[in-house]
Amino acid sequence: MGTVAGLMLGSGLVLMWSATWEHRPGAEESPRARWWRELSARAGLAGVRVGSVLAIGCVSGVVAGLVCLGVGMATSISVIFGLIALAVPFGWLQARARRRVVERRVLWPDVVDDLTSAVRAGLSLPEALVSLAQRGPVELREEMRLFAAEYRATGRFSDALTLWQRSLADPVADRIAAALRLADEVGGSDLGRMLRTLSIFLREDLRTRGELAARQSWTVNGARLAVAAPWIVLALMSGRGAMSAAFDTPVGVAVLLGGGAVSIVAYALMRRLGRLPEDPRVLREVGVEP
Repeated sequence: MGTVAGLMLGSGLVLMWSATWEHRPGAEESPRARWWRELSARAGLAGVRVGSVLAIGCVSGVVAGLVCLGVGMATSISVIFGLIALAVPFGWLQARARRRVVERRVLWPDVVDDLTSAVRAGLSLPEALVSLAQRGPVELREEMRLFAAEYRATGRFSDALTLWQRSLADPVADRIAAALRLADEVGGSDLGRMLRTLSIFLREDLRTRGELAARQSWTVNGARLAVAAPWIVLALMSGRGAMSAAFDTPVGVAVLLGGGAVSIVAYALMRRLGRLPEDPRVLREVGVEP
């Protein structure tokens, strides 16, 4: 009996001691692992492994190549379209992440307004954020539930904010979290004014980005069509016997490789020149190296 009591006492002391350890989430992550974690979080697929996406890409590439061979396309053309299909899951993931960031950018001013109303009603900052898990925007409630669960389990506002930032991987969320963390640590009577100023700034940024996106949408879509059009024409014409045989020669393979390289460079330049500047994650999670 004494042995059991001693083991229980020792286990309890170890657990109490471990609760004082400093937790630095993501501190040992490599830049590549951090990039993938943030990309999957922005896409709403947190926890998905790069190997799983690569496996889906390989399957889609093999299927696309076999389909192209089955309809009579040249082997070299089938390989090219297989490689394009291989990259489709990664492109879809990046497009989904960008779309969700744009959609959530509209919601952040309302989130700040809800926080301002809750603080005016007499709630503390943690209670105001927890309340958003029930009455906040539907698109953000899952992440707010993570914050609420972490705060109720640990009682640490800063750690719960860090988990919230990691689940969103959004620069606007980083900005809001930094303001709330500073207000919680320093205190003061200007919290309501700070939140109202932040809400006004977010709305102005949203309006400016909307105007710029509307003006450049035609240019970006036209550039994408210009890159895709030659490959669509190639797919339509390569089923003919003479055309198919021509691309299996060394000259035909060289033409395909040159055209693919030019398309990749042109598409990268188009994205670089036509993309709106994105807010960098300067205010990352506490404990994570930039």
